[in-house]
Amino acid sequence: MEMTEGNTKPVSILLAEDDDVDAEGVERAFRKRKILNQIYRAHDGVEALTMMREGSIPSPYIVLVDLRMPRLDGIEFLNAIREDANLKQTVVFVLTTSEADEDKTAAYGANIAGYIVKQRAADGFLEVTEMLQRYWRVVELPAS
Repeated sequence: MEMTEGNTKPVSILLAEDDDVDAEGVERAFRKRKILNQIYRAHDGVEALTMMREGSIPSPYIVLVDLRMPRLDGIEFLNAIREDANLKQTVVFVLTTSEADEDKTAAYGANIAGYIVKQRAADGFLEVTEMLQRYWRVVELPAS
């Protein structure tokens, strides 16, 4: 099964995550839920931003971003895409270890769709993948 936007077009996933164990956990959760969407991995914010700007991720897509990454952290990444006319409407979920209120405030200030603390994402990220799957069943996005 693939997550689709409005049950029509498969949604790609951009996972901006520097930790290999966490990235594998997310990918394993998608496989366990039998969600077949293509996952594109960026190891930091610079790589994710480059992939988005070069158009190497098929649209529509959502971004799962960690806040604690090298070179360009999650908040800097969010600010960069919100300042980019071509990327500012990107749907982004933060997936991070940070429970700090200042991080939550900064992330929501950059218009994220949700803030998920990894430690609370029980059962190896299965709840996260279930939430994303439900999200895409009901949302409607403008044409690319």
